[in-house]
Amino acid sequence: MAGVSRHHPIHGAVVSSSFSSVASSESPIVNGSNSSYDGTVGNDANTTGTGGSGTGAAADGDSITAKDGAVKWKRLSDVPISEVLKAKHSQLWIEPIISYDATIKQTIQVCVDNRLSGMMVIDNACPILTPSTSSSSQKSDTTKTLGLPPKTEEMKVLGMSTSRDLLRIMNSGFAKGEGAEEILSQKVGDFMTPINQVIYARPEETIGMCRTIMAKLGVKCLPILSSGRVEGIITARDMSQFGLTATEKGGKKHYLDNHSERVGLSSSTSMAEPPVYLKAHLEADQKPLYSNVGIAELPHPYKTPDGCGINRRHFGPGEVTRDNSLSEDANFLIDLKEPRTVTYTGVADGVGSWREYNVDPREFSHRLMAECENIIRESSCVKLKNNCDSSKALITPAEVIGQAYERVKADNIVGSSTACVAVMDGARHQLHFSNLGDCGIIVLRHIDSNVAGSLKRETRIPRALRTSDLRVNFVSQQQLRAFNHPYQLGWTGEDVEDAEESLFESSAECCTSSIHIRRGDIIIMATDGLFDNVELEDVTKIALDWEVKNRFITGGDMAEREKRWQGGSSMTTESKGAVQDLAQALVERARENSLDNSKDSPFAILAKENDVMWNGGMPDDCTVLAMHIVGAEA
Repeated sequence: MAGVSRHHPIHGAVVSSSFSSVASSESPIVNGSNSSYDGTVGNDANTTGTGGSGTGAAADGDSITAKDGAVKWKRLSDVPISEVLKAKHSQLWIEPIISYDATIKQTIQVCVDNRLSGMMVIDNACPILTPSTSSSSQKSDTTKTLGLPPKTEEMKVLGMSTSRDLLRIMNSGFAKGEGAEEILSQKVGDFMTPINQVIYARPEETIGMCRTIMAKLGVKCLPILSSGRVEGIITARDMSQFGLTATEKGGKKHYLDNHSERVGLSSSTSMAEPPVYLKAHLEADQKPLYSNVGIAELPHPYKTPDGCGINRRHFGPGEVTRDNSLSEDANFLIDLKEPRTVTYTGVADGVGSWREYNVDPREFSHRLMAECENIIRESSCVKLKNNCDSSKALITPAEVIGQAYERVKADNIVGSSTACVAVMDGARHQLHFSNLGDCGIIVLRHIDSNVAGSLKRETRIPRALRTSDLRVNFVSQQQLRAFNHPYQLGWTGEDVEDAEESLFESSAECCTSSIHIRRGDIIIMATDGLFDNVELEDVTKIALDWEVKNRFITGGDMAEREKRWQGGSSMTTESKGAVQDLAQALVERARENSLDNSKDSPFAILAKENDVMWNGGMPDDCTVLAMHIVGAEA
């Protein structure tokens, strides 16, 4: 990361929110089905109030205004989400909250007893009281509380926990060998999604928009935030049920139309065989996978030992820099054979703005990656010394980043950096990773268009004209506070007590995920120097050219590759010798595009979308780790 204004370390944001404890008693007039909504929204939908009523006038979509001023929505997707929340609260008011100090056991009880998919985690001042222990005076047919302080005070929200989170907590505990009581006695606040990572919606946004957000970000619960207050939580079920009347969900006709022909499986019911086109992959899943990795890097083209040029004119007429010792990027690669074969990789991108404070930006990122490597090797040695079962959980990428970060701070290394650490577990065909900031991972995979679903097919180019079916199968989530200001780990030499005032993120805020990998996949891990300058389509084309050149794919035909694999030819040796060329080709293309002012780069396009004038490429350090997944060890 280079440039005075790029990823400035002295920049922070304050996030504060509270939970609204007032519910609206109004209910919209609903008349329609799940596929359309022809109800009316009263004039109060155009005002901002409590209990989920928001600004309905800002919602996109077709609507008709009646003579009495009421709004009729033609489609369910056009209805403001505030109307869904209002209808939900009018039927049953349950405050979806849990105390920070609640145990996992208590949280599960509250979640199940109140049929909650998600809960906001509030501060410790709020006692825990489940419906089974609350007095009858605190409950009614339409009102159930979780035993909170007097409603005159706002309840500070600290984070969010979902039913899916609770299952993950238990699974993680079992994987570590913890007992049920030990897992259930832990505090939910230690595992919650912190408030600054919670994805939320606004009252004026529509059902269609909220469904899109949930699908793209993979969330099942959306808090509705209005004027710094959480008005409630909306789920996919809430949206699907909105617009259905009581008679459409009950009664004899409803049962005959929707239940009678769909309820009950016969005793002879069995599971179908997997599709033919998947059988080869499923058979291969029984065998371990291996990876060949190539690493290439180039520094910012205008960097010198004395600093970094703003542009070509400032740098001078000489040759652009190729001295990698000047790069603020850092990386590591570790292949472990015991207790089982795994490959750990990592990249970090130091923040160049620290030069303004006479701090070498390279020191923090390079030390962070060095400590990641140390921690992984130490963990492996401990497992071998203790004769740990190979099935036991590996040290996770998030744990690696967290422990490395603490070591760097303990050594008082001033600076900041983004980071991405991954582990390829060939025995389980899994890639686990944690990413903080704008480094990232993409997975390229050949998709057979003859059998793939319509969403996976290339539809812009006629089948006869396609040379390959190599596709971007996965793109990791990047995290930014604002445009060109990614999340970062950092240290100024002093602790900040208030987390909201912190200039940096913690390792707990990493985007952590796992993806299934297959033989033949190409995995690219890189710093933003690649993604800011090379379109993903171009990355795919470069990877395909590399495959064709080295005859891993001939004529774009997957069938020939499958035959070669079945014949026992993995071409592992050829892959190991050639994968470095793929990494080098990608950094060279990134360098070329970063110096080209005639064509807008992905960075320039995104800059203009955020009202920042920028033309051409984005000169920067660039590091690429290219990983080719093969079926035999080199």
